[in-house]
Amino acid sequence: MTDTTTFDFGPQARIVARLAAAVPEARLTGRTPCPAYTVGDLLSHLAGLSVAFRDAARKDLGATTDTAPGPEVPALPDRWREELPRLFGELAEAWQDPDAWTGMTRAGGVDLPGAVAGAVAADELVVHGWDLARATGQEYVPDPAALQASYAFLLEAAQDESRGGGIFGAVVPVPDDAPLLDRAVGLSGRDPAWAPPPSP
Repeated sequence: MTDTTTFDFGPQARIVARLAAAVPEARLTGRTPCPAYTVGDLLSHLAGLSVAFRDAARKDLGATTDTAPGPEVPALPDRWREELPRLFGELAEAWQDPDAWTGMTRAGGVDLPGAVAGAVAADELVVHGWDLARATGQEYVPDPAALQASYAFLLEAAQDESRGGGIFGAVVPVPDDAPLLDRAVGLSGRDPAWAPPPSP
């Protein structure tokens, strides 16, 4: 992907912030569609990626943009209910700057065009928003512009013959007439029918 239409991150950021705010403490250790992540891990990952892509938009390159995601997820901050909305807001504000979408930047230790970084950030918010909603039993309707950007990014990634398991996993087949969110989720390597295991 070398280009994408710019859009307002604000609506999707607010949607994910509302999902996070509604997570009960008792659900933090629950499973998610990401096998390696609990709900708490997912929230911590969302916090970290918000910082990384905020700084990528600002072209403020350093430790937050140079570090590739590792298997260890940082502990969820004690004040995460206050921190996450602030970080989501800063992410959205950073991508309001037209310069964020131009030139080169870096995220996860990878140099990439600003427009591609925007698409990746949209994908992270859309797909992890779905992860969080499914894991905690919440309704989820992503922002249409963010969903379209996420789907376009995932579709191109899926068509890349060099794509292995990587960060995406194998594509889960989804009917062509399925809702766009289901098709994006399938392209991300997730089963749109995933549900958490019943409580004992």
